[in-house]
Amino acid sequence: MTSPAKGDAGESAFLTDTTVTRVDERTWTADVNPRWNIGNNPNGGYLLAIAVRAMQEAAGRPDPLSTTAHYLSPPTAGPVTVEVDMVKPGRSYVNVTARVVQDGRERVRLLGVLGDLEAQKGPTRVAARPPVLPDPDQCVSMRELSEAAGRPVPQIMDRFDLMLPRDTTWGRVPEDDPLSVTGWIRFRDGTQPDQRSLVTFADAFPPTLIGSIAAGWVPTLELTVHVRARPAPGWMLGTFVTRFLMDGLLEEDGELWDSSGRPVALSRQLALVLDRA
Repeated sequence: MTSPAKGDAGESAFLTDTTVTRVDERTWTADVNPRWNIGNNPNGGYLLAIAVRAMQEAAGRPDPLSTTAHYLSPPTAGPVTVEVDMVKPGRSYVNVTARVVQDGRERVRLLGVLGDLEAQKGPTRVAARPPVLPDPDQCVSMRELSEAAGRPVPQIMDRFDLMLPRDTTWGRVPEDDPLSVTGWIRFRDGTQPDQRSLVTFADAFPPTLIGSIAAGWVPTLELTVHVRARPAPGWMLGTFVTRFLMDGLLEEDGELWDSSGRPVALSRQLALVLDRA
């Protein structure tokens, strides 16, 4: 089972902050670190990565082919328990369910299918192409864009380099056009991406509608990530689009492409738009 490689900066914050410790055959413990917070709440993709680590160990399979998380209530920083149950062990795929519990309350419920992408065989046809963007050093950081717009920069942004094109339409999309955000992303400390970190990258970009629609917080209700390949080292290219925002509920479809131009993960989430306090 692989873990993200550490970069020149030394410690891998992702690896450290998603560590799980096995208690028994179905129970793991972990510590939620606030440096992955958005406001007072931990990022959903970060919580998913913690649970996936326990699911990988329980299933004995390295690749989270499909994981779906329903977020019931946000945990606070500190200890959590991850409980994993085998639903259907198999030779190629293992189906599991999991729960993230804190203070006796279930915070996240998950369903996963795990396997081994290196052993996966079959026909391949990819009709999509990665977005065409300027190189990262020709783009502008998400932090700079947020500060220029007078928006607070969440603590989780210290974990990533997130670069958007200088002519990005994010934050100023005309009405009736899709709400979207596209850019480059990597871990700031030099940690290289792996299959587990993809579930965090899938929820690391800002919501597609921030800046174009008044909203204070856009919490995720449900997030599904399909991991299709193990990523090559280097920058990841992400593109996310919302076509349906109805009565305060939005869907967001995402694609992640690695530095070799391969599609490595697809995502969809349902989120709720909350008014500014």
